[in-house]
Amino acid sequence: MSAAATSSVEPAEPAEPAEPTGTTREVNEAPETARGVVGGTRAFLRLVLIEHSVFALPFAYISALWAMSETTGHVNWVKLLLITVAMVGARTFAMAMNRIIDREIDARNPRTQMRELVTGAVSVKTAYLGSFAALVVFLAAAASLNRLSLFLAPVAVIPLVLYPYGKRFTNYPHAILGIAQAIGPMGAWIGVTGHWSWQATLLGLAVGFWIGGFDLIFACQDVAADRVIGVKSVPARFGIAAALRASIATHVITLGLLVWFGVVADGGVFWWIGIAVVAAAFWYEHSLVKPDDLSKVNRAFFTTNGFVGISLFCCALVDLIVGGLGA
Repeated sequence: MSAAATSSVEPAEPAEPAEPTGTTREVNEAPETARGVVGGTRAFLRLVLIEHSVFALPFAYISALWAMSETTGHVNWVKLLLITVAMVGARTFAMAMNRIIDREIDARNPRTQMRELVTGAVSVKTAYLGSFAALVVFLAAAASLNRLSLFLAPVAVIPLVLYPYGKRFTNYPHAILGIAQAIGPMGAWIGVTGHWSWQATLLGLAVGFWIGGFDLIFACQDVAADRVIGVKSVPARFGIAAALRASIATHVITLGLLVWFGVVADGGVFWWIGIAVVAAAFWYEHSLVKPDDLSKVNRAFFTTNGFVGISLFCCALVDLIVGGLGA
């Protein structure tokens, strides 16, 4: 459920999407068209949308730096690097597996027919190799942090793989995605301290509701195709208007959890400024999308949500520095 937005009105009886033309010889045995190591790497990075790491990384950094502030009072750059590697590795693995598992669905959806595994720009074999390499990187980074991080790393992998299958058996796959993303801040805290934290759990839940909420918006683009193909989602089951209302509710909960975290973690003035900025961004995001006009979903998803993570991180960083966090 990701890509460019399309203007759409919820149909009463959606038409059968056209079968893809010139997309594959066989979806599960697509030929490699990217030439050379550099071209193949670029195609794989496009496949996994590596730039979308910006959504989850800032919250992992907030959690890690807050943990460092409360334990040693200074930044542990080695652990911060390892957390970055672990986050990017886990996300790359998740995206590659998502694309592999969903390649036949993507071939039937007009919006996703040009994805690399459908067109053959990346072969299934290459995608599997890339996902395996990313998984090894994730596990190695977790092991380098501490024993608990390594022990819990396989647990974090489960919702990453379960999410693409979720749309086949539940109308609420967005919740599985939220759980997968909620693990990031919790894992970052554990990576720094070696133990679980209630504070990090609040931050993780905030991330889970946030990302689950904008996945609800994103899924609205595919209502017609999903109903024909049989893909399950809140918009496909209950309609676009209901999905947008549910998205607003999840983002209100996100704000509540961020406030709760600020109280528990004794956040300063800049943390509260950050929450105000996030609230304004949420209002703007939801003003862009309407049940009868999804033409601005792309702006709501990429621009606004990227801004949410980065702006809150910047405010949290200033708050921690003012509070005494040293380099």
